[in-house]
Amino acid sequence: MKGRVPILPTLIVLIAAAIMIRLGFWQLDRLHHKEAMLARFAAAAGQAAEVSWPGVAAVRENAMYRRSRLDCRPSGQDMPLSGRNLQGEAGWSHEIACQLPEGSQAHLVLGWSSDPARRTWAGGTATGIIGPRGKDDVRLVADPPLAGLQPNARPDPRDIPNNHLSYAVQWFLFAGVALVIYVLALRKRLRG
Repeated sequence: MKGRVPILPTLIVLIAAAIMIRLGFWQLDRLHHKEAMLARFAAAAGQAAEVSWPGVAAVRENAMYRRSRLDCRPSGQDMPLSGRNLQGEAGWSHEIACQLPEGSQAHLVLGWSSDPARRTWAGGTATGIIGPRGKDDVRLVADPPLAGLQPNARPDPRDIPNNHLSYAVQWFLFAGVALVIYVLALRKRLRG
């Protein structure tokens, strides 16, 4: 078998490298979509007009970083989560779940404090800025803050990571490394 290029291993390596290259281009495509989304969010953050609370998932992305209001009836105690205030200090963002008049649920960040002691708020109309809550949900960050709390940091689209270029580079490098290693192994085999 010396001196012959093995067909099956060569095919496997070429197919694997092609898949990695395709994944790299897919990440580049995602990069362009993410950049467009972040540009929309940045433009929305600069608008002062209020939008309706996005109760349906289909309209949430278009409402992100806009001002809104909701009529909140707390459906439980507040949940202190790590957060930052307007000055960038670390502390606790106090978030509660709300029952809205039409029966849907929403999340409201009452404000920020330096201690995690739970706060009580009777409910009512809250105004603020719509920001992300996890991957597929939103929350209203109260502005002005409620329950005697300090202002929470405003949701900022610049906080959303955009790693797609580095992921694309990684996939291209994986493909290149796989091909180089295979060529070196093949060369050694053909010489041996």
